[in-house]
Amino acid sequence: MRDLLTHRYDDFRKRLIRQFGSEDIASETLHETWLRLDRPGDAGQVRSPPAFLLRIAANIAKDRQRGERRRTKRIELDDALDVVDPAPDPARTVEARLDLKKVEAAIAELPKRTQTILMASRLRGMTHQAIADELGISKRTVLYELKQAVALLDARLENISDSDCTHGD
Repeated sequence: MRDLLTHRYDDFRKRLIRQFGSEDIASETLHETWLRLDRPGDAGQVRSPPAFLLRIAANIAKDRQRGERRRTKRIELDDALDVVDPAPDPARTVEARLDLKKVEAAIAELPKRTQTILMASRLRGMTHQAIADELGISKRTVLYELKQAVALLDARLENISDSDCTHGD
């Protein structure tokens, strides 16, 4: 059998390449077939030794492909399990809601016109000139009140954060 495999190696290799679409698989499979022929065993009477050798090689190739698919699926599963869930956990959601309430409370403390300027600028994306035109005030006034609003909110939120830290310790 080994002599037949050696003699018809190129023919077997070409057939396996056509069947499995890979030169590497064909070569590795034929090498494995060569090694298996050295094992003691009772193959019985073989009617067609070339067909027998091709069947051994094809079975080895199929086993390798199945093993590779299992490894690939296992790797994909491991990768999927390692993906971090982008949704915040319940504690983070509660914390975000509390932070939002603090921001809303701080904004509510601003004068009405300053609230309007802040919302128009930050939420509606209006230009400073458009806000000034809408409110009938100067652009300079819009800039001044916006600057004041941001400074007051920063101070207010910083005080809230500091008090949270001291209570948490």
